[in-house]
Amino acid sequence: MHPFGDIKQIVPAGLDAILLYFAGDTVDVANARCQHWLHSITSLTFPWLKECVPAYDSLLLVFDAHKVDSHFVYQMLRSLAAQDANMSINGTGGISAKTHEIPVWYGAEPANDLALVSQKTGLSEQDIIDAHISMTYKVYAVGFAPGFAYMGNVPETLQCARLETPRNKVPKGAVAIADAQTAIYPSSSPGGWHLLGLCPLNLVDTSHNALLKVGDNVKFAPISEQEFRDLHEG
Repeated sequence: MHPFGDIKQIVPAGLDAILLYFAGDTVDVANARCQHWLHSITSLTFPWLKECVPAYDSLLLVFDAHKVDSHFVYQMLRSLAAQDANMSINGTGGISAKTHEIPVWYGAEPANDLALVSQKTGLSEQDIIDAHISMTYKVYAVGFAPGFAYMGNVPETLQCARLETPRNKVPKGAVAIADAQTAIYPSSSPGGWHLLGLCPLNLVDTSHNALLKVGDNVKFAPISEQEFRDLHEG
């Protein structure tokens, strides 16, 4: 067995962090292994571990350099790999994922690129909506802005590249696609993704806790303008 199990590469990220990359024939396999390691590491509550940041096929470990160095962390990883003969997996090792149903007012102004997406994909506007709601999406990473969840995978027939010129302002709650990814803008910000509609939910609460977390599943459900307004004002 490889001394670090399914970790295919370890890259220093400054004096107090290392970046782990995971092996896998597909991004889903690599991500599942990332989730397994994340669960194993965080369940041990190391006092020197300051932060774990998971992504598609990688995991950033930030440690307290006053307490340990990178060599100590390497030894911990070797020990975990040796203890867990089930690190080489295709699933999440029994980790349960939360599923969210996210309401969307498709075609809402000012978050309506349906005509542009139709032009680029050849799909009708209704086919675009049907394709987007047909999938159960997985949250692979959270970043860019607090609560901004990168989800995949968008059906191939619906995939289109980012806008050549990003917008200066995308409205809060905009549901968007770019290539194989979909996301919801948790706050108003610049952005270059194609917009499909608006979500009335707050994705970040007053304590800065994000609704969508890495490993969660998301299903989108179409709602009417009135339903949007009722949920938004409720």
